[in-house]
Amino acid sequence: MKSIPIRHIATIPKEQSNAPRFSIRSVQQMLNGKDLVHDRHKHDFFFVLALHKGAGMHEIDFIQYEIHDNSVFILRPGQVHRLGLTAASTGFLMEFDLAFYQPKHTITDQRWKKALGKNYCEVEAGRFMKLHVFLANVFDEFTTKHDGYIEAIKANLDLFFIEYTRQSRNPKSIAKTESGYTQDRFEELVRLLEINIGRMKNVSQYADLLSLSPYQLNAVTKSSVGKTVSDLINEQIILEAKRYLLATHSQIKDVADHLGYEDVSYFIRFFKKHTGHSPEVFRKNFK
Repeated sequence: MKSIPIRHIATIPKEQSNAPRFSIRSVQQMLNGKDLVHDRHKHDFFFVLALHKGAGMHEIDFIQYEIHDNSVFILRPGQVHRLGLTAASTGFLMEFDLAFYQPKHTITDQRWKKALGKNYCEVEAGRFMKLHVFLANVFDEFTTKHDGYIEAIKANLDLFFIEYTRQSRNPKSIAKTESGYTQDRFEELVRLLEINIGRMKNVSQYADLLSLSPYQLNAVTKSSVGKTVSDLINEQIILEAKRYLLATHSQIKDVADHLGYEDVSYFIRFFKKHTGHSPEVFRKNFK
């Protein structure tokens, strides 16, 4: 079974691999006058790309976005993406892990979780500058590293994500939930699906992990995104299958095995039912 290429934060020395990780770079310096083309891969960190000026294409978990000026992209660890960016693009690329930034205050944490559900945000030019100012402050703090710079970076990140959740227009974003409790349970379910989908496919298993009944968990998902838990389980299976079909050269039987299917023919029927294509045809048409 071939693995999807995983990229790490490049500025972190190997001997500090367990330390909190953070990096921010100027896009124009990173491009250095050349177009950027990255094939499909995933990260083991959070990825924030804020483009004041930009053109190209960004595909995130097989949804394609045309890049425009005043755009922000946020990826969670494990999401598969590919990126084409023209040489004249400007802005900031920020990378960090949960050891560096994870809000502790309840309200701030809720905003942060909402932000993670919005991969793409395009805003008006005037309002984008508010986001740009926060990232410019982060870049300056990270570059100068004056006393208290880590705390200053985290404070600006709090402000950045508040503004980001205010401005998002992503139609696929998580709907406003009835309460912080409901949102927390939903976000935890999303995390559990990402981690366990290869070996857990029953609603009752996820309900048990969250100390809820299947009925309660379905109420959470219905309130959050208007879908049942079974719908979300099936979507996660298909997403993970697509990731491996398009980002690796693994054989179909290996992808089925990775997802916990001993019967390859059953996996093929399941995939075709939900996508309209067999895995082989999907790979051929969308590679």
